[in-house]
Amino acid sequence: MFSKVLIANRGEIAVRIIRACRELGIQTVAVYSEADADALHTQLADEAICIGPAKAVDSYLNVQQVLSAAIVTKAEAIHPGFGFLSENSRFASMCEECNIVFIGPKSETIDAMGNKINARRLMQEAKVPVIPGSEGVLSTVEEALSVADKIGYPVMLKAAAGGGGKGIRKVMTKEELPQHFASAQQEAAAAFGNDEMYLEKIIYPARHIEVQILGDHYGNVIHLGERDCSLQRNNQKVLEESPSVVISAAKRADLGAAAVRAAKAVNYENAGTIEFLMDESGAFYFMEMNTRIQVEHPVTEMVTGVDLVKKQIEIAAGEPLGLEQNDIKFQGHAIECRINAENPAFHFAPSPGTIENLLLPAGGMGLRVDSAVYSGYKIPPYYDSMIAKVIVHGDTRFEALMKMQRALSEIVTDGVVTNAEFQMDLISHPAVIAGDYTTAFLQEEFLPNWTPETEIGGE
Repeated sequence: MFSKVLIANRGEIAVRIIRACRELGIQTVAVYSEADADALHTQLADEAICIGPAKAVDSYLNVQQVLSAAIVTKAEAIHPGFGFLSENSRFASMCEECNIVFIGPKSETIDAMGNKINARRLMQEAKVPVIPGSEGVLSTVEEALSVADKIGYPVMLKAAAGGGGKGIRKVMTKEELPQHFASAQQEAAAAFGNDEMYLEKIIYPARHIEVQILGDHYGNVIHLGERDCSLQRNNQKVLEESPSVVISAAKRADLGAAAVRAAKAVNYENAGTIEFLMDESGAFYFMEMNTRIQVEHPVTEMVTGVDLVKKQIEIAAGEPLGLEQNDIKFQGHAIECRINAENPAFHFAPSPGTIENLLLPAGGMGLRVDSAVYSGYKIPPYYDSMIAKVIVHGDTRFEALMKMQRALSEIVTDGVVTNAEFQMDLISHPAVIAGDYTTAFLQEEFLPNWTPETEIGGE
């Protein structure tokens, strides 16, 4: 096992990793930007080292600075968390060259699955169903028009190197495609340095179902069930739950088997997620693989009792998985709400500022809050707006929903506006209570009929 791990991230995921390391008896190194000098992760870690100015490109995305911090502090491994460098194959490769263990899959695996066009081909070879679409890079809008004519509208344009909702455009008609193709290419080039595009048939309406997998160095791969991530706004997840109300035990077994095949096809090591879309008939299609831990991993932990972050560290240290598929038992129901410093009344505009008074719902059975904020903390404007994740677990889904309502009602963040009231209204909606929603629900049904609070002050 490692004696020291550097966490190449910030916010709640950095705190989450530090806590896992401490429970494993591992010393930790936090890296931080100048804007994060007072951040909680810098205070909890055994060591903290500044790696640059506030902008992420100059600090958290600065590969040389992160690696230098690891070398100076004699860290044996780096945990990238999610976002930032977590799916950067070059960074993973450079860690390997510096004899520093990258806590995640091998760089070649990240490369193989990071390019969505290549990932589609690999999944087809592994007999994993993929969404009908283009078979290679679309170099011109004429090629895109030709493919779209064959599979039929509506279609989704996607960046080959995409992620996080960037470089994605829904195209409803032939006339819209040229304009969307150009704008998606530009966005992809700016976000990923790669403007290659591909196209898929839109599965609509659909459920966004993802399967958590774990793989070790010895070829062992298991799945830990599914998460339903269908409640999304602008292709960004808002609320996640496990298990999905539309997945039967038989369907869960089929999805899990497909996810395991997908992971084995690329010799996957560590934690990862296979994302699927499921249509109204129950047919499911591979969408992408996330080669990292995900924001919503706690709901899987709550229903399986498996600490995914500890497993990541143990696997990276060369330990066998220590679990077989039959060891994974699913208990009860878990829900996660992402609490963001944003103002829903003003088109969800970011709401940075100082939290003058903070109360997070940390008490009660089956309740967990992952956060890195505190009273007096100044939320910087440079990074993602998520400040906390509220995760609940109940014996039944209804119990979990009631527990989430109770938890959300207790949140106080004087000084900044959050989306807590928005989340409360969302989980109180009859369709959400019934589990009768798709990826279109939030954007097309809920928001057009929702009356937000217009108070500009804190909540």
